Amino acid sequence: MNFVPGIQYILFQFLFLGLCTCLDTISITQPLRDGDGGGDVLVSNGDTFALGFFSPGNSNYRYVGIWYHKITEETVVWVANRDNPINNTSGFLSIDTQGNLVLYDNNDQTVPVWSTNSSSLPTNEYAVAQLLNSGNLVLFQNESKRLLWQSFDYPTDTMLPDMKLGIDRRTGLNRFLTSWKSADDPRIGNYTLRIDPAGYPQLILYDGQVPRFRAGHWNGIRLSGVLVFKMDPLYYDTYVNNESEISVMWSMYNISILSRLVVDASGFVRRTVRYEQERGWREFTTSPEEPCDQYGHCGAFGLCDPNNTTEFECACLPGFEPKSRSEWNFRDGTHGCVRKPGSLICSKGEGFVKLENVKVPDTSKVVVINGLSLEACEKECLRSCNCTAYASANISEGGSGCIAWHGDLVDTRIFTAGGQDFYLRVDELELAQYAKKSKGSVATKRIRITMVVLGVIIFFIITVIACWFAKRKRKEHRKLLSNANITPQASLPAEKLEESRARPDLPFFDITTLITATDNFSVRNMLGQGGFGSVYKGQLVNGQEIAVKRLSKHSGQGMHEFMNEVTVIAKLQHRNLVRLLGYCIHEEEKMLLYEYLPNKSLDHFIFDVTKRAHLDWSRRFEIVNGIARGILYLHQDSRLKIIHRDLKASNVLLDASMNPKISDFGMAKMFGEDQIQANTRRVVGTYGYMAPEYAMQGLYSTKSDVFSFGVLLLEIISSRKNTECINGSQFPNLIGHVWELWNDGRVLDIVDPALCHPLSTDEVSRCIHIGLLCVQEAAAQRPTMSDVIFMLANETPLPPPNTPAFTFHYADSSKSISGEAVSLNRVSITALEAR
Repeated sequence: MNFVPGIQYILFQFLFLGLCTCLDTISITQPLRDGDGGGDVLVSNGDTFALGFFSPGNSNYRYVGIWYHKITEETVVWVANRDNPINNTSGFLSIDTQGNLVLYDNNDQTVPVWSTNSSSLPTNEYAVAQLLNSGNLVLFQNESKRLLWQSFDYPTDTMLPDMKLGIDRRTGLNRFLTSWKSADDPRIGNYTLRIDPAGYPQLILYDGQVPRFRAGHWNGIRLSGVLVFKMDPLYYDTYVNNESEISVMWSMYNISILSRLVVDASGFVRRTVRYEQERGWREFTTSPEEPCDQYGHCGAFGLCDPNNTTEFECACLPGFEPKSRSEWNFRDGTHGCVRKPGSLICSKGEGFVKLENVKVPDTSKVVVINGLSLEACEKECLRSCNCTAYASANISEGGSGCIAWHGDLVDTRIFTAGGQDFYLRVDELELAQYAKKSKGSVATKRIRITMVVLGVIIFFIITVIACWFAKRKRKEHRKLLSNANITPQASLPAEKLEESRARPDLPFFDITTLITATDNFSVRNMLGQGGFGSVYKGQLVNGQEIAVKRLSKHSGQGMHEFMNEVTVIAKLQHRNLVRLLGYCIHEEEKMLLYEYLPNKSLDHFIFDVTKRAHLDWSRRFEIVNGIARGILYLHQDSRLKIIHRDLKASNVLLDASMNPKISDFGMAKMFGEDQIQANTRRVVGTYGYMAPEYAMQGLYSTKSDVFSFGVLLLEIISSRKNTECINGSQFPNLIGHVWELWNDGRVLDIVDPALCHPLSTDEVSRCIHIGLLCVQEAAAQRPTMSDVIFMLANETPLPPPNTPAFTFHYADSSKSISGEAVSLNRVSITALEAR
């Protein structure tokens, strides 16, 4: 057998010098070797990070990576051979005679699997690799300590403290993050987070080559689109833009706190921290988190305002109107806005309107003039008829420098606080109208100040007769409770009431507030009713619309269980989950307050002959993806691992923009970090959506939700209920009918006829295929939700589905799952749909 000299030398060291199982460094005489027991591990001197061989998730491939050493769950932060795995445990990592860190497969030592390929050592010198406690793997000359290579220059999907993202202008090295393909596959994924050096450089998250989220440019204090950079006292950031490099980096004030920023396989940038006394990761930010975070959500010259909850979040900038009024009416701002007819730009009387707390538009095509004041910047912009807007390049310490936009303004949004001033060019008429509005606003503020002063004076007068008002109020309170059929007794023992009200994670609402908001729980405000209570529409005194779920006194749930349920739901924060606003407890009454969603639930659309025509395939596909992302968050990305157990069309609500939000967590169960499956004696849920192992044996896991998602996916495509008998089919339900058509090669016959043509038949067929994979009989054969999202987003080949679980048979009605005409849900209102 012939080997190159470097390989012969390495083999000599293997045979005669041997290997140790726990290494401090890697050298030409001390390599790192894989093995059946996990192989050698290199540990940093502070025990924070480890380097070794690993297999991610359910994969059998072997990779060299860096992970947190003291954390029980494997949390990988860097992978060397992410696109070139080894399919056995014969790999070894060493340093060759040229001073490169090289990974070999022992079964094929002719070609390295991976190499740093970055150094050429002088004669009589040798290189050493060391894992630092920062998580950085460095390669350096042993004598001179000259750095030859470091892993921080070649990140994968994770950014650690003191790691740079950006471009070295001297060498051309570009450091950026790239997502994994999936949780089991570290290959290069679809999403990248990198600095775009064009115009005024900015940090952008890309989906392929398309911007998905823009963190923005450096404005002297922070990246303009990420407010948490300076609001969070745990860390600080550093930005460099000079002739040598352009980069961004963040560092921790307290190095004992672990922190990381990850671009995950589903296209989200997640920043998490972990304290020494905690077991799990605490998520600080997720981007994009809301529609206004999505790049160009409102199109050119559009302005996105996430606080506009009652109407479309998109508006046009002053002086502009929607380009397509019909699309705008359907809450589609893709094509943005255009200048109003007759608008005279570059004429007498024009000027600039000031917009406050703004995330300024995309800066990739701007003109930047350093050292210019805002006044000079305005004059400079007026000189060019093509200049549409300007802003300060540096808002720290008074600001300096000028950014001038020429052409379209894309990806502009409003922040509640912490944005910057933005100056938009308008004509004389628009400038006058805007000035009138501003004066009105100032006058309103003055009136409010006057009213406050008067209020203070009146307060002292009211204090004199306060006892009389208090006595009268108690009488009215008793009368109000009586009209609402609520016993006027103390809500809770005093100490318990104060304890619940003091909870920082969720507000406690007084019963009187909810009675007033719902007009004594009037019938005309009722949104729905079931065996576990009713849901009412309400409006708080501040104008916010809410949905109040008033639970039945006979739901069987005790106070401890209810408070535990409230705590769980309060910690779930995701754009595809219904947001819980608060709760109320009064004697046996228990109520939950949710955000109000005007379009009700998904079943009101897909199962209605008239309304389902409003859901074209593009909208249905977006709903499917939103539901999948929400379930993935519950299973994998939230602080708590949650199994929903009652996923169905009526538990998917639609907001004003038809975005799906999963609701009703009354049946949800928390899992431990390492828990895979659980068993229950009391099976709860809804017929037609329950996985067979859960309905028959009481076994539930994340695969139970996957089964329910598969049923829901087929229902969305067909606009038929799974429990519906279909004429001409030998099966009593939708799953069986789809399986029959699949075997006959006519699976598209199930597609809802209301869907307009032309239709993406390949995409629809793929979704039906995924649905059948999700409803397979054996839980182990069903994909995970991360697999589902990957399959929905990519056109990779799919495995053939096995026979689905499409029927349940019971000897008699006494063995029915709930024994009632509703789901066994202690909190939610869920109608039973019998087969």
